[in-house]
Amino acid sequence: MQTKSGDMLDASLLLMPLVRFVRATDRRWLSTLKAIGDQLADDGVEHRYRSNDGLEGEEGAFSACSFWYAERLARAGDTKRARKVFESILNYANHLGLYAEEFDTKAQLAGNFSQAFTHLALISAAFYLDRELDESQ
Repeated sequence: MQTKSGDMLDASLLLMPLVRFVRATDRRWLSTLKAIGDQLADDGVEHRYRSNDGLEGEEGAFSACSFWYAERLARAGDTKRARKVFESILNYANHLGLYAEEFDTKAQLAGNFSQAFTHLALISAAFYLDRELDESQ
């Protein structure tokens, strides 16, 4: 959740398995991962949250969260879905393969550009997913 006693989901929770707060296959984590996918995913990209943040304009989908989601799916054992999500996110890069901080509601790059944090998430997801797919063949 975004706050201790809140009820709004926040995709920053996708970092929990990465920092070893919880195992990527823990049943409670898998329930959280499903909730994140159900409530925050939109056509292959992940919104960080859906609550009002007090800023003007509509919040877009977060690039880093989208790659974190793909990697967490792979770490949870759902490599088929992880690959589909990962490949769909690749379509949001600009002509140089670079990503901004967010994708707006029209799938245009928005926010800080270029976003190194997003590119690190892309590399991590690509590395893990590639390893899982190689092992499954």
